[in-house]
Order: sequence, then structure tokens, then C-alpha cells
Amino acid sequence: MIPAQVLAAGLGTRLRPLTYEIPKPMVPVLDRPVMAHIVDALRAQGIDRLVANLHYFPDTIRDHFGDTIEYRYEEELLGTAGGVRGCRDFFGDSTFLVISGDALTDLDIAAFLAAHRAHGGVATLAVKQVADTREYGVVLHDDDDRVTGFQEKPVPAEAQSDLGNCGIYLFEPAIFDYLPDDDPADWANDVFPRLLAEDVPFHIHRTEGYWNDVGSLDELKAGTFDLLAGKTTLPISGDAVADGVIVGEGSSVEGVDISAGPVWVGRGVRFGEGVRLTGPLAIGDGVVVGDGVSLRDTIVFPETTIAADTILIGAITGRAGFASALRGDLDA
Repeated sequence: MIPAQVLAAGLGTRLRPLTYEIPKPMVPVLDRPVMAHIVDALRAQGIDRLVANLHYFPDTIRDHFGDTIEYRYEEELLGTAGGVRGCRDFFGDSTFLVISGDALTDLDIAAFLAAHRAHGGVATLAVKQVADTREYGVVLHDDDDRVTGFQEKPVPAEAQSDLGNCGIYLFEPAIFDYLPDDDPADWANDVFPRLLAEDVPFHIHRTEGYWNDVGSLDELKAGTFDLLAGKTTLPISGDAVADGVIVGEGSSVEGVDISAGPVWVGRGVRFGEGVRLTGPLAIGDGVVVGDGVSLRDTIVFPETTIAADTILIGAITGRAGFASALRGDLDA
């Protein structure tokens, strides 16, 4: 199978204050960081030659994945395209995949690759129909699915397309001929406009699978609860102990009042007396929930202690230093 790169160097400013603690690809989505979902999904489809470019909190990513993937460290951010150029030696003469480190997706890579080879262009962009174009860069195309232009977050009345750019690409090695000489270099601002200007063919591939850009707090919640609700084919850990309730090893919800699901409880979670849960909820590994706590529509990050008699509704909560709970190998 082809090699792949996970773009993992960005600062993740839209996820602050979470990304004051960890890099964006390591933000937890249920039982593992979003990048671990990506890596697991790629490996399940036969892609095991992986490289990641690093810059922000690089050791957090290295400590989690170890030597199961390769790394390229950027002293200064090289941009989305510059970061790929920094891994050029890794790809050799092969077609290669590039995926954003916050892309929660079950994209069918074989179908994507077949479409890319059928088009015969230098690049193919995975796209997904989106409900609100104001949140995405959208891609314009002709009847042969050749890219003809882009719009950046257009209001619906002015949108000429409803196909959002997923930030997942297949490239031929010839793509490096179209990168600017200097970094930082960006696909959207530098490379794709040059392909259009020079009439170089590149195309789209519509994915029918799940895709969510977990790059903002709202999308983090949406992606977490979509995964919990079974809207993707991505696996999650734990045992179903009741309808809509999944509980991890070493945890028990006995005596907990669960009025509605879905609820996911990680490993080693401890509940006090009189706890009330109303889904959707995701409670991470090692969490301690005090007596009389009520939670609804909330994500609780690993190793967090929720004080007795706390009420949380529509929240994302954690503790400073929770990054230490994310260290370890893929099976941790």
C-alpha cells in the first residue's frame, strides 16, 4: 500500500485552551487522541508506512506513538505543503496520501486511490458535502470532477459549491514541481492556485464516509458524540452494559442514575454516591466523579476530578496537566 503523512505540526489555536496543554492531534476523542483514530484507520486499510511532521509539543506525539511511525521535526513551521516537502525522501517515487492530524474520518482509502488513478492527475482532493459552507473551504469542479476553483467559507447564498475540502489528499511525486521555492508553503494558498493557473489537472473524490474536522471546540464535541452515536465505522473501546451505555475496563456504573444515553465511560473511572448522568456524555480514563454530581452533554477529559455537587451542562472539562494521561503506546 502507499505511504502516508499525518500533518501534525500546527498550533491548534481554535482549540485553545486545550492546546495550551497538548498539540491538536492529541486532543482526546473518546478512548484515544484524534491522531490515534487516524493512524488506526489507516493501518486497518493496509497503510502502515507513516510519517508525521512535528513542531508544537512534539514529545507528546512521540511518547504516544513511539517508533511505530517516523517523524520530521520543524524548527519553524513550514506550512501545510512545506511540511510535506520536508518528508519528500520518505515517499520515494510512490503515490502518497496526506491527511490532516485533526481529520476524524472513516474514508475508504482504496476507493479514493482508485479514483485518483482513474483521473490520472497530479493530485486528488477528498471532498464531502457540507450543510454550512461558512465553516469550510469549498471546491469547485467541472463535469469530469476536475478542480476549477475554490471559495473560502462562502455564505450559503454566494456558495458555488457545497463540497468541503477535507484536507485529505493523494499526490503524485510530480506535485513537488509546483511548490514555491521558499517555506512556509501552503496547499490552498500557494500550490493549488498554481495548478489552476498553469492548467495542471487535479481532481476531487467525493467521500460518502464520515468526516469531521476536529479543529474547533464545537467540532470536537460534534465528532466525539458522532463517534459515540455510531455515525462512523471507527471502533471504540468498552463494553455495552445497557442500551447506549459503554463502560471501559475497571469502571462500573452500578448505582449511577443514567436517564438517557449515549454515555461512554473510560477505564478506571470512579463514581460517588447520587451521581446523575444524561447523555450525550464522554467521561475519560481515570476520572473521579464526586458525590451528587450531575452531568449532561459534556466531555470530561482523562484524569479529571469533578468536585462533589457539581453540575455541568454543555461543557468540555479537564485539568491542567492532563497531557500526561495520553502518553503511552497505541494500546494504552
